[in-house]
Parts: sequence; structure tokens; C-alpha cells
Amino acid sequence: MDPPDGLPIDADRCLELSGERFGALLARVGRRLGAYLDTLESQPAWHPDGGDEAARAVAGAPLPEGAADVEQALDLLFERLVPTGFQTAGPGYLAFIPGGGLPEAAVADLISGVLNRYVGVWAAAPGLAQLETTVVRWFCDLMGYPPTSGGFLTPGGSLANWSAVVTARRCRLGDETAGGVLYASDQAHHSVVKAALLAGFAPEQVRRVPSDDAFRMRVDALTEAIATDRAAGLRPFLVCATAGTTNTGAVDDLNAVADVALTDGLWLHIDAAYGGFFTLTERGTTALAGIERADSVTLDPHKGLFLPYGTGCLLTRDLADLRRTHSIAADYMPAMQDGQERVDFCEISPELSRDCRGLRVWLPIVLHGIGPFRENLDEKLDLARWAADALGAVEGIELVAAPQLSLLAFRIAGEGEDTERLNRALLERVNARRRFYITPTILGGRFTLRICVLSFRTHFERVRECVEAVVEETAALLKQRPAP
Repeated sequence: MDPPDGLPIDADRCLELSGERFGALLARVGRRLGAYLDTLESQPAWHPDGGDEAARAVAGAPLPEGAADVEQALDLLFERLVPTGFQTAGPGYLAFIPGGGLPEAAVADLISGVLNRYVGVWAAAPGLAQLETTVVRWFCDLMGYPPTSGGFLTPGGSLANWSAVVTARRCRLGDETAGGVLYASDQAHHSVVKAALLAGFAPEQVRRVPSDDAFRMRVDALTEAIATDRAAGLRPFLVCATAGTTNTGAVDDLNAVADVALTDGLWLHIDAAYGGFFTLTERGTTALAGIERADSVTLDPHKGLFLPYGTGCLLTRDLADLRRTHSIAADYMPAMQDGQERVDFCEISPELSRDCRGLRVWLPIVLHGIGPFRENLDEKLDLARWAADALGAVEGIELVAAPQLSLLAFRIAGEGEDTERLNRALLERVNARRRFYITPTILGGRFTLRICVLSFRTHFERVRECVEAVVEETAALLKQRPAP
């Protein structure tokens, strides 16, 4: 049968790479990435210069009609676009909550992208869907969850928190949001508040519970707030505790908050995006005691498991709660699974089309075993404790928040505008060395510096160098302080 008029017999197949051409492309990219990895130790921890130029190199570029030279495209990427900004993969990145970027996970993403298997429905890729279910089971076991539990991988903790709020709303309030109230400490991540707003709640339906001197949620204030709202005819339905705040790494008293949630019939969500995987360690298990009592938990494997950004997770004590919240039927969909072991992720999460995220978690763990992850997390706890002790012993430096996990906060001691100016100058001078990048926050109305040790590439030498820089710059700045 002849093709219709106008349809070419020899179709353009340039998009269909042969194995040989694909291998050649990988070799070129591999050389660039290999050089990048081999020089991470010496690369600046941040590169504030050239950002505008890098952006202009691609801003407003016309849609290309023809093919570009491979080396020219890679030159643009690696020589102009990549070097600017924060070096989040390097050992000197001590800012915010560091991620990791294990190369094995990148290999997994390459495999996933080339295979392009759809895992939103179990029947479409049973083996790969089951692989992700197995990864989730590992996480449930780490949290001490029962066999009824389950969950799914997300692009990050923010979306996990959002889905948790939506699930709590459906399970505690049904479809009616009026009068509903949820509670989180004044140290909770801002994604919790955003999740509430996106879930249909007004700002006045979110209570920010004050924290104590260790920056943990005050349970007495939580109890009082719930009682006040009930007396006003409102419907308290959710409390979000935090296992590792972004400001100070504080871990709320999870058992005490769980007791309140149980007594008052509230859904307990624990945002453990930063701290959750410290349960791999003995000290972390002690610090996070009570996490197993939560109705839902947010985790970020791209933090505590050192994976690339874009790897989050939501777990629930009862998988049926996720299915009850997210399941919806359509005529064009295949038959869904009915059971605990075979999971259709489209039935328990907001997404239908999604990539095979489980592979980027499974492959690094299988290739290394969980032991090195545990050892690295223990090392980070030790490094943060050492840094806190070292800085706390220096005259003129105040340790504002001792590490409850692997994060500490400190500042030049004193009050007033002059001290604030000195602390801002200290941040600038330490970061100006570009061997490390640390970030500030505001605690008790005071400008405060923070160090978070989490990257698997960060070891004692770099942390010691950072502490020495802080001490040296503090001494230099204090000489500028007027005598009392």
C-alpha cells in the first residue's frame, strides 16, 4: 500500500540515536562531568560573579531550527552556565540544608530517562513500580511504621507537606474547610503555611505556636491554642511538628506533641525533611523518638540520603488514607490494583504522569549498602558538635543554638545596631573566602549565622577551616568595636 501524497517514504530519523551515537555522546558528557567531580574540592563554594552574563548567554535565545555543534553546546553549559551561583555539590556548601548529588543517582536517572517507563500505574511497569514500592517500604521501616503504612516519592518536601495537609483535611474534615484550624510552630518551614493555603485554608486558619529557648514547639502553648479554638467553635484538625528545623535544626518533642494530637483527635504530621534519615543512627533515633506515632511524615532523601535535588517522600501510617484522598476514576484508565503490595501511584498521589523516581534511590543504596549512609550521618553529627564546641569556646562568640542534629547557629555576642552590623560583616567576610558558603537567619529578632553540615563530601578539614575563618574574622571585627 502506497503512502498518501505528501508523506515521505524515508522519514527523518535523526532523533533516533543509535547505540553507537548515544555512547559517543555519553563519552563527551562523561569527560566533562569527570573533570567536574575531580575538581570539586578546589572549586569555589559559591561564585557570585558573572551571573548576569551567564543569564544573558541564554536569555531570549531564538528557537534553533538546525542542530548545534555538540562541543559548543557543552562549552556553553559547563564553561558559562554551570560555574555561577552556589556550588551545592561541593564540600564547602554549609548553607541552608545541603543536598548531596550522589553520582550513582545520576546514573539511575540516565537509565530511567532512556527507558522512559511509566510507573504511575502498576500494570504499566510492574517491576519498576514495585521497586519504588520497595524503597518506600524501606523508609516506612526506618520510621518504625506498621505494615499498613505506605507512601510515594515526590519532587521534594514542599509537595509532600502539601499532600499531607490535603490528606489530613480529607480524613479529619471531609470536604468542608470552614472552621478548620491547623497548628505549626513559629520555626516550622514556610512550605507548611503554603501547603495550608494551597489546600484551601485562609491564613487566619493557621496557628503559629511559639517555640521555647531551644526553638522547639511549646507543647503547653499548643494545648492552650487548641482549647481556645475549640471554645470558639472552631475545628482543630492538624498539628505539624518538625524533626529538624531549617533555622536551627531543632527537633520538637515528638512524643509530647503526639500525646496532644491523640488526646484532641488531631492528625499529626511530622515534617522530617531534614532530620528524618538521622534515624539511621543511634543518636538520631533518640532525638526523633515518637516519629513512629505520626499519621504522616515528610522526608527528603535529597538531604539525609545525599541524593540529587528533586527527591522527596510522603509516608502515611495507613496507606488507605492516601488512597481515600487521591483516588479518582476515569474511563480511559486501566484496572487499578487492590491491595497493599501492588500500588498504583496515581491512586495515592496527586500525579498521573511521573518519572521512575524510585530508581534514583534504589541504585545508590543497593550499590553501597545502607552502612556508608549511616556512617556519613554519624560523621555529620560529630562535625556539627565539634564546630559548636569550638565556636562556643571563643570569647566574643555566642552559640545561639547548639546542634540537636547537624546544624548550629552562632553570632558575635552583644546587642544593638553595632553588633548587628558586625554580624552581617562577619558573614560577608567568611563567605568572601569562597572556600565555604554559610547563610544567616533571624532568631529572636537578631541576625544570626548558621552552619549546616550534611554533604557526604564535607569532612573535618573543611569544617575546621570554616571555624578558623569565623574565629579569625571575628577577632578582626571586634577590634573595630568601640571600647565601652
